[in-house]
Amino acid sequence: MAVAARTYAVRLRGRHAAEGYDFCATTHCQHIELQSINARLEQAAAATLGEMLWYEGKPAFTCYTRDCGGRTEDGAAVWNVPEPYLKSHQDPYCEAAKWRWEANPQQIVTALRQSQLRTPEKVERVDVVARTPSGRAQTLVLQGPGGSVRVSAGAFRFALGRAFGWNLVASDSYQIHWPVFEGTGSGHGVGLCQRGADQMGAAGKTYREILAFYFPGSTLGVSGRGLAWQRLRGERITLLTTLPARDGTVLTLAERELATAAARMHADAPRDVEVRVYPDLDSFRNATGEPGWVAARTDGRRVHLQPVAVLRSHGALESTVRHEMCHVVVESQVAAALPVWFREGLTEYLSERGAHAMRAPSGDTDAAVRQRDSAAEARRAYEQSAGRVAELVARYGEAVVLSWVRSGLPADVKDASNVQAQRNKK
Repeated sequence: MAVAARTYAVRLRGRHAAEGYDFCATTHCQHIELQSINARLEQAAAATLGEMLWYEGKPAFTCYTRDCGGRTEDGAAVWNVPEPYLKSHQDPYCEAAKWRWEANPQQIVTALRQSQLRTPEKVERVDVVARTPSGRAQTLVLQGPGGSVRVSAGAFRFALGRAFGWNLVASDSYQIHWPVFEGTGSGHGVGLCQRGADQMGAAGKTYREILAFYFPGSTLGVSGRGLAWQRLRGERITLLTTLPARDGTVLTLAERELATAAARMHADAPRDVEVRVYPDLDSFRNATGEPGWVAARTDGRRVHLQPVAVLRSHGALESTVRHEMCHVVVESQVAAALPVWFREGLTEYLSERGAHAMRAPSGDTDAAVRQRDSAAEARRAYEQSAGRVAELVARYGEAVVLSWVRSGLPADVKDASNVQAQRNKK
């Protein structure tokens, strides 16, 4: 439940943005009873910290229900969410709860009117005229003296629940022998069945096995999972993409820029470099944790790129690939404890993105380079880093500055940076 609720919250964040908050505390979003939180629940949340379910690089729609009645419902039948991991299937772990309600015609009229749904003046009979593939009621016909009215079974159940409590028509899985409704289960039936999951846990199943049973095909992890990567191999680089026809040109571009960066550094071009081009901004952000204004991220020899279409729209595809390939070469040669500002500044310098950088040194900008709260602050930090490297090149020469990548910064440069950093703090 910790993983499902966390994923659901991330997937549907901003549902009440117009009102100034993300979620309400009712069944419309996620019903919550703060007074019921205990150490066991806090431990479950802490033990799965950051873990979510993913599908094709995005948080899955991890809805859940109290009791599926022995068969889960299809997501497309309830919310028009045709996700493959929300297909209806048998649930042998759910010991279906049975319920019975003898309909009160006046309650039906009152509830539907309160929910602003059409209703006969007097309800003389209710029939199920359409069912979902799982067998649940989908469409009802309400018969009255002046004719009939059609209403969705879900809207009917919610109207009664809001007006008179959720124990009248507990689910859409029922038969009608007017005026008696006889059914099983409780809730919409889609996704994780809480009753069935409880029984799976009691039988020794792990939370991973439970989630895999109720959301088959999704992937558990702390960052984006589930993209169908295809590999395109070059001489030194492997390109991973979900759209090879669109992204294939990036491989040639990256191979060229890697060789250029290595020659500039007087180093051998690294091999086994991996470049991942994401199909959309959401999957890039989910996989890297970076905000949308960060065009790419390099971790050692793995490069993560925003979608090619996005980079091209900003005229930034070539400059971004050039910058990241310089990063790869620098990081493959870097000495231990080399400051972030120097590594980033040198990469900007080598890729010529820092040609108009700020020339005045401004102390140690490592924290500003690392932060992701402000795009403007990050740009200033990169410009300052590039400016400081440019000043060092002007003073000591490019060959000497490049040699510091392997040997580390000399003491006089370190001392100057530390003195300036202390001045800035004051």
